[in-house]
Amino acid sequence: MIYLDNNAATSVAIAVSDAMARCAGSSDKDALSPLSPGTAIEAAQESIATLLGAAKASDIFFTSSGTESISRAIRCGLDIGNGRDHILTTRVEHAAVFDHCDHLKRKGVQVTRLTVDGEGGLDMNELRSALTPRTAIVSIMHANDETGVLFPVAELASIVKEHSNALFHVDGVSAAGRVPFDLARTAIDLYSISGHKLHGPNGIGALYVRNGTNLSDRSSGDDVGQIGYAEIPQLSRIVGFGVAAKMASDLSQMDRIALLRDRLESEILEKIPNSRLNGTRRRDKRLPNTANISFENANGEALIALLRDAGIYASAGSACSAAPHRPSRVLEAMGLPYSYSMGSIRFSLSRYTEENEIENVLEVLPSMVASLRRMGGSA
Repeated sequence: MIYLDNNAATSVAIAVSDAMARCAGSSDKDALSPLSPGTAIEAAQESIATLLGAAKASDIFFTSSGTESISRAIRCGLDIGNGRDHILTTRVEHAAVFDHCDHLKRKGVQVTRLTVDGEGGLDMNELRSALTPRTAIVSIMHANDETGVLFPVAELASIVKEHSNALFHVDGVSAAGRVPFDLARTAIDLYSISGHKLHGPNGIGALYVRNGTNLSDRSSGDDVGQIGYAEIPQLSRIVGFGVAAKMASDLSQMDRIALLRDRLESEILEKIPNSRLNGTRRRDKRLPNTANISFENANGEALIALLRDAGIYASAGSACSAAPHRPSRVLEAMGLPYSYSMGSIRFSLSRYTEENEIENVLEVLPSMVASLRRMGGSA
C-alpha cells in the first residue's frame, strides 16, 4: 500500500504506540513508573511547547481533538469579548472552523470570511478593512490542508493586534511538525493542533493559550481542557502525543519530503496534458508534503478509485468536508474552473514516504487520467 493521504491522518509511529502500550499496561498508581500521571502530562506539555516554540509548557492544554481545540478557542474569543460578537475568518478554512462559524452565525454571531486569490493567498488590506470594534476573534489557518498554502500568521497576528482588540487564533493542525515555528515570537493568542496529524494517536488535541489570555469557565470547562488526565486511556493518548511531538520537532526529514513532493508534482505536470497545480507555485510558501493537482475533464472521485485499486491512497480534498459530486469549497474560493476543480487530487506525503512510492504513482497515473478522459471523465 502507498499511503499519500497524510493531511487526513498519519500512521501512528512505533515509538508512540510503544509508549502508549506501556502506559495502558500500568495501573492508576504507577502509570509510567517512575513517572506519576502529573509528571507524564508535564513531559508531554514540554514536548508540545518545544514543537510550537511556546514560551512555557504550562501554555499547553489538552483536549479530545483538534476540532475541540478550535471550537474552544473560538468560543473563548466570544466569551471574553465584552459583548463583541464578530468573528473574522477566511473562505478556505477547514470544516472544523468553517462549520463552527456557520453554527454560531445561525445563533446571531456576525461572521466575515476573507477572500483568497487564484493562488490561495490573502489580501492584507482586506484583513485590515474587515476588522471592526465588534471583532472578538480572528481565526485563520496556518496551512491550508487541501493546497498546502501557508498563511503568514505571525504577520497577520501583528495586523490584528495593531488594528483591534480581538484575540488571534490559528488552526495549526496541518502545519505542526511540518514547518518550523516559534509561537513565543508572535502575537498569536491561541493555536490548535491534533495528535493524529503528526504520527500521534487519534482522540487527542492540544490548545496553546498565550500566558495572560483568560479562558472563561464557559469556553473551557474545568481545568481548561485538561480532560481525563487521571484516566489511563486518556493518559496514554497524552503520553503518545508527547512522544509524537518530540519526534515531530526534528524537521530534518522535511527537506527530503519536499524534494519528493517537488518531483511528484513536476513530473505529473510535465507528463499529463491539461493538468495544473492548485496553490502558489512558490514551493517555500506551501507545506513541504502537499501537492494539489487538477486534471481537466477527469473526474477526481473516479481517479481516486482507480488509484485505490492500484494500492495508492490519495484524496480529492479535505476528508472532513468533501461532499460527493461537488467541487472543493477551497478550490471554488480560488476561482478554479469547474472542469478542473472536479478533477482535483491531493497528494500528501509523510516523513515515512519513500522515493519508490513516488515512482510507482508516476508510473500509473498518466494512463489512468488518459483512460478517464477517453471515457468522458468517469469510470
